[in-house]
Amino acid sequence: MTIDDDPAQAASRNASAPPLTSTQRRAFWGSFGGWAMDGFNWTVFGLVLAPTMTELLPRAGVAATSANIGWYGQISAALFLLGWGCSVIWGPIADRFGRMPAMTASIAMYGVFTALAGLATELWEWNAFRFLAAVGVGGEWAMAGTLLAEVLPERVRARFGGLMHSAAYVGVLIVSALYLAAGPQLGWRGMFLIGGIPALAVFIIRRTTPEPERWQQNSAEQERKSFWQPVIDVLTPPYRARTLGNLALLVVCVIGLWAGSTYVPTTVTDLAHHAGYGSSATVRLAGISSMTVAAFTIVGCVVIPRLADRFGRRATLAGLFVLMAIGAVGVYGIAYPAHSIVLTFVFLPVLGLGGANFAIFTIWLPEQYPTRMRATAFAFTTTLSRWFAAAGTFLIGYGIHASGSLAIPLSATAIVFLIGIGLVGLAPETRGQVMPD
Repeated sequence: MTIDDDPAQAASRNASAPPLTSTQRRAFWGSFGGWAMDGFNWTVFGLVLAPTMTELLPRAGVAATSANIGWYGQISAALFLLGWGCSVIWGPIADRFGRMPAMTASIAMYGVFTALAGLATELWEWNAFRFLAAVGVGGEWAMAGTLLAEVLPERVRARFGGLMHSAAYVGVLIVSALYLAAGPQLGWRGMFLIGGIPALAVFIIRRTTPEPERWQQNSAEQERKSFWQPVIDVLTPPYRARTLGNLALLVVCVIGLWAGSTYVPTTVTDLAHHAGYGSSATVRLAGISSMTVAAFTIVGCVVIPRLADRFGRRATLAGLFVLMAIGAVGVYGIAYPAHSIVLTFVFLPVLGLGGANFAIFTIWLPEQYPTRMRATAFAFTTTLSRWFAAAGTFLIGYGIHASGSLAIPLSATAIVFLIGIGLVGLAPETRGQVMPD
């Protein structure tokens, strides 16, 4: 339904439309499960960052102070983002060999190396395993988003795209609840080991999902072309401008995620220590903070398709950037310096709602590119943005180290979102348009 549709006519069309087929349902739940496990994997990093660094930093000859944990934690986050950027390779693989081989391989890769991170005995080992896990993690969003867009009927594509993206934050809720219930008993090693198990289970489930017909119709032609042809296509006119525009917008989103939301548990842990909370209470409070952000991000993902169809993709993304700016300043610029846990939880819902900005791209990116390059375009913009964001994350980490506090560097991410508001016009508005073949 677009803004010009008559609501009664739209309701009538939806009521008479056939239900989803078993193939479409499997594609949705497979994509949902895989993306949920990605959310589990990237969130466990933030949840157990402090205890992981507390154990591994002294082995590297570094004191486990708050400033050093923040500094080396941001270095680790930057390395993870660099690995995520390397996952751009999954796009050409999916356009050439199919969506399913690329997705299953990416799931297997991040599952194995997430589990191995729980066995690391040195900081460099832990960072190496996390880097390799990120190569797998980064392919999942692009592969799942492409598959779902090509399998689902146009009438429900945007709605289910938003629901699929909420899966990442369902994963966040799961890992947060697990950490809340058994974090002290499992420890950081147990959390990483568990992170590998469901990912491998989803890998098995995914094998029952067939290739989208759209890709099958183009596969013979793709085989006659160079493996790198989709990369060339997305970087030449008429697609080059929109590709670079999407890349810039995703850099804004990623900096916000890794320098903002990912550091919520660390921030709350620091506040709890300052307030004199015991170890178990601190772990539980950190888990609750992560769950709060995730719950409101899920709400945002559910609402975003309606907002994007009502106001357009550009305006909706700009509004989410405003929420992220407010949340970053509120949590890190106001509540954290005031050592107020209560005030922090007042701003966390704002940060959570704004964090649904990624869901826009699950809907928006497939609408901008044809099938022959869709997976490559999706992977190119969503993964290479991590490389650019890694530099920004590294600078923020340096700011934490130099200032000895999270407050100024992390609240300054609001500036990035304000810049992002001015960049939303770089990508074409596709509201009401049918996804191209």
